[in-house]
Formats: sequence, structure tokens, C-alpha cells
Amino acid sequence: MVWEMVRHPPQMAVMRYVWPLCALFSGPLLIWFYRSYAGPHADDAPFAAKVAKGTLHCGAGCTLADLICENLAHYVPGVLAYFGLGTVFSREIFAVWTMDYVSALLTGIVFQYFAIAPMRDLSVGESVMAAAKADVLSLTSWQVGMYGLMGLVHFILFPAFVGDKVDAGSPVFWAAMQMAMLAGFASAYFPNWFLIRSGLKEEM
Repeated sequence: MVWEMVRHPPQMAVMRYVWPLCALFSGPLLIWFYRSYAGPHADDAPFAAKVAKGTLHCGAGCTLADLICENLAHYVPGVLAYFGLGTVFSREIFAVWTMDYVSALLTGIVFQYFAIAPMRDLSVGESVMAAAKADVLSLTSWQVGMYGLMGLVHFILFPAFVGDKVDAGSPVFWAAMQMAMLAGFASAYFPNWFLIRSGLKEEM
């Protein structure tokens, strides 16, 4: 996907980062979708595919934030104290999820800003506010699906089948995260449909 972005840069510059980031969790499925509905030889995309692209735009921010935060929590666990571990939360996973959510929301707003700013004649402040309106529902709905599946995996499947603590230091964790990101896509799809139909979010 990186090579494809170099050869055929998308018209919307931020999508140059969205496609490779989303390929990290969806692999061949994303490559098929890109070639069918977004690549240089793709047919005109139906609205359902445009919603999927908008949802992936949200997913790219989640992916980048989760990659950074999960590794930071693994290698520098002291940072979790700033996200409630030992005060608000007794379990590490809830502090990690809080850090993930805050980071993903900020990253998502930045991604949204670079989608909205080139298309609308708005000031920087207005563009930031529009980006926040477009991303809060989308990002939150994505995280609900992602955390829902990761909660099932963390509290039920990992103890039953793996036994040990499983975190960002384990390939098993990242395999589960790939599935959780797909669950996040599913839970964010219809909120993105609403956001695009209502004009709060740009078509990709």
C-alpha cells in the first residue's frame, strides 16, 4: 500500500497515510477494497463504499494511536499513572484503554482536520471544531467495538487458552488487535453513514 501511495497519490493527501495504516489490520481485504473502489483504475464508488472509506479514515487514527500507546504502556508502564492506574483504576488494562482513547481522539481530529480544511473555506479554529464534530462520534463508536472484542479476549479467551499475561510484547496480542480493529470498523460504519449523510463529515 505504501508503494501504491507513492505511485498513485490520492487526491486527498491525508489518505496517503490512511490506506497503509489500515492495511496493518485488514491486509488483503483492504487491498481488494482499494483496487475496487479507490485506486486509479477503480469504478465510481457507491455511497456504501464511500462510507467505508470514511470509516477507514477514522480507523487510521485509531491504528496509529494504538500502536504508539500499547507499546508505550508495555515498555514505559509508569506512564499509565497519568491515565488513572493506581487512583481511578486498579487494573492496568483500563488505564491503557483510557490512554488509547484520548490519543486516538486527538489523532483522529488531526486526521479529520486535514480532510476538512482543504475542502471548506474555514478558519483554523472553525476547521478544528468541524473536525471534532466529525470525529468524536466516529472514533467513540470505533473504540466501543474494538474494546468490546478486546475485553472478551483479555478477560475470557486469553486466560482460558494462553494463561500468561498477554500484552504488546506478544504476537498473540497483535493478532487479537487486528480482529478487534475489524470489530471497530463494524461498530463505526453506521455512525459514519449518519455523519456523512448529515454533512458533518466529508466523503472520502
